Amino acid sequence: MRDEREYVDYVQARTPSLRRLAHRLCGEWSAADDLVQECLVALYRHWRKASAADSIDAYVRAMLVHAYLAERERTWSRRVRPTADVAGPSAVPLTGAEHRIDLLAALAKLSRGQRAVLVLRYWEDLDVAQTAAALGCSTGTVKSQTSYAIAALRRLLPNYVPGGLDIP
Repeated sequence: MRDEREYVDYVQARTPSLRRLAHRLCGEWSAADDLVQECLVALYRHWRKASAADSIDAYVRAMLVHAYLAERERTWSRRVRPTADVAGPSAVPLTGAEHRIDLLAALAKLSRGQRAVLVLRYWEDLDVAQTAAALGCSTGTVKSQTSYAIAALRRLLPNYVPGGLDIP
């Protein structure tokens, strides 16, 4: 009973931050909610192991990221999802809401791994080692994927005004 109460308390406290992370990874609230639900079910099954970890938050974040990255391997996720085509890069520097819309569209065009690296490094403010732990890869992979992802964003957003990935 104690384990279940701890699980419920943890989930109630962390669900908003897990939803934000999932949304940043997925780009859609409905997909984010599905991802969080999947993660929380897995967390329930493995609660004793998770609660014994050095950092439950890091453990759960890694679960969420791994579920996001594994989603591409499932047949149901291979369905074509209709999206609006972006007409092309703007001729003027982007700021404010225009910047956010174009940045989200550009992030959606990155590979899942590159998007995950950027979300963890710049939105979740994890360092290279923490990002590598969450992704289950080496720090060198994090560095190279970050570099490739930023280069891809620069190609997709040639008129981007630097200001960081500060989308709420």
